[in-house]
Amino acid sequence: MALTLYGAILSPFVRKIRIQLGEQGIAHEHVAVPPMQQPDWYYAISPLGRIPAIQDGDLALADSAVIAQYLHETYPGATLYGHDPAEAARVRWLEKYADYELAAFATFTVFSQRFLEPLKGGQTDEQAVERALQTQLPPLFDYLEKELGEQRYFLGEVFSIADIAVVSQLINLAHVGALIDEERWPGLASLLSRVTGRSSVSSLLPAEHQLIAKYADRRHAPA
Repeated sequence: MALTLYGAILSPFVRKIRIQLGEQGIAHEHVAVPPMQQPDWYYAISPLGRIPAIQDGDLALADSAVIAQYLHETYPGATLYGHDPAEAARVRWLEKYADYELAAFATFTVFSQRFLEPLKGGQTDEQAVERALQTQLPPLFDYLEKELGEQRYFLGEVFSIADIAVVSQLINLAHVGALIDEERWPGLASLLSRVTGRSSVSSLLPAEHQLIAKYADRRHAPA
């Protein structure tokens, strides 16, 4: 039975796993599960109801970092955790930084307020968005810019889960018009461009853009 990935394509955590599956060339089925109002059966796979989750034979796993490491250790393909324990630890740290620190403001504030809140019939909290963009995200970007330096990727020439996790958050910002300042963070801006040019990412983005446009049209349609 082929591996099954569950989740919504605009989730940066689902996107992270989809990119990894593409990089490693892992055959899989993708079943759409929303981040809210999940079906009852889904809780047998993901006890907290969170996305993504996978089913691989009898094994069910939730949490994108756990899934990513499992896929890396179980399936052949690209090496996405570096080539030694020090590099692997650095990748996991930067992945955690993206998933917890960056996500709090990039996805759960800016993206959520500009895209998800109107879908639910609410009003965008522009103060929260501006606070995230002007005050909370810049020091996080400063740190990532320093860690990246003038390298192509966080591990130099080696593409890794760290790059995938960070860019997955930046894509959500871009989806709602919050682009990286190329003058202040040239490394991050270049990383975003470089990673979105990889086939594992570029193949996913048209469907994401179509979904963003679809819901934008629905919000602006006359009542």
